Amino acid sequence: MKAKTIIGGIFSIIVLGMSFQAFAQSKATPGIAMTQVVQAARIKQGENSGELTRREARKLRRKQQKVQRMKWKAKEDGRVTAKERKKIRKAQKKNSRRIYRKKHNGAIK
Repeated sequence: MKAKTIIGGIFSIIVLGMSFQAFAQSKATPGIAMTQVVQAARIKQGENSGELTRREARKLRRKQQKVQRMKWKAKEDGRVTAKERKKIRKAQKKNSRRIYRKKHNGAIK
């Protein structure tokens, strides 16, 4: 009976550790993830309202995908360094400016 309790305790610790690690990795870049979601919504809204042409929206989405790949690459080793985070945030800010400019350039769908 005691062996089962010990094995159960070890198993619980392993499962808990794995779930914590997964949680930590998913929460490593919450600000970056939220910015990606907001920018995708801005692109979709611009396309729906006619502020963005289909071509403009497609190009902006490609830029968003590039940032997402940067994020995935940064997370490959399980940790996002300050330098990687800064590089990703810089790319996001650049994309934000692109979205704004394209939405306000007066082009009609």
